[in-house]
Amino acid sequence: MRETRRCGARCRRFVATFALGSALSVALAGPVAAQQDMTDVEITATHVAGTVYMLQGRGGNIGVSIGPDGALLVDDQFAALEDKIRASLEELVGGKVDMDFVLNTHWHGDHVGGNTAFGSGSDAPVIAHTNVRKRMSTRQETAFGVVEPSPEEALPVLTFADSVSIHFNGEEIRAIHFPHSHTDGDAVIFFTESNVVHMGDLHFSGMFPFVDLSSGGSVQGLIKSVAGVIEQVPADVHVIPGHGPLSSVDDLREYLEMLNESVVFVGQGIEAGKSLDALKAEGVPERWVPWSGGFIDGDRWIETVFASLQGS
Repeated sequence: MRETRRCGARCRRFVATFALGSALSVALAGPVAAQQDMTDVEITATHVAGTVYMLQGRGGNIGVSIGPDGALLVDDQFAALEDKIRASLEELVGGKVDMDFVLNTHWHGDHVGGNTAFGSGSDAPVIAHTNVRKRMSTRQETAFGVVEPSPEEALPVLTFADSVSIHFNGEEIRAIHFPHSHTDGDAVIFFTESNVVHMGDLHFSGMFPFVDLSSGGSVQGLIKSVAGVIEQVPADVHVIPGHGPLSSVDDLREYLEMLNESVVFVGQGIEAGKSLDALKAEGVPERWVPWSGGFIDGDRWIETVFASLQGS
């Protein structure tokens, strides 16, 4: 098994934000960008706890459960990384790996790009919230351009409204919908015996998040959802973020503090009659300046919070 190399928090944050910027620009810029060369990408695997591993490459973090019943994948990055992801999985188990289930946390291409390869193409059902299938099957106009519909074989074949459970590898793997957070179709995945939670893009660890307002997301909804997850999980749970290094509940609480303080800062500015440009000139509160510098810098984060609070 390949483990991620150890480095300090600043090192991990730089690597994560660099990869995030590349991934999101590819994921949301349309089919042409999705053909970007991936030959330089390396997939690293980390054992999280119990049956659960985290794979990192380019795009959203992958969660995988491997055990006596087989393999279950949470998100699958890009189609162009299929061979590298599969090789990493085969190294973990010491042989060929066929997927039994694929769960999508939301619809963005850096999380669902491998659906055909690991899901329908290999006869493993793809499971997601109903809004994920709706958005993947229709033309989407995002802040980064138009995203054309996904092919039929990439679409989730099993959808749910509120929650669904898969009893697999000795535990209940529970997907719960948290509405209007990162998008309108987000699911958080709870591995109940392994004591692991995969947050999808409800959690960008140590960095400002991308909140897709054009896909039904909102900063206010994200705050409510993150707080809701914290209330549900034990203090020692292992947190797989959508982007960034493996995290803890303390990391999740710090992230929630950032979200709340951002809303207070921007909200007070709006009440005082300040313009968006004036708020950007002030910049984010000093404590959160290090969270900038990635795909979502301080200016773009203030723009997102401002638009979310204004309902636009």
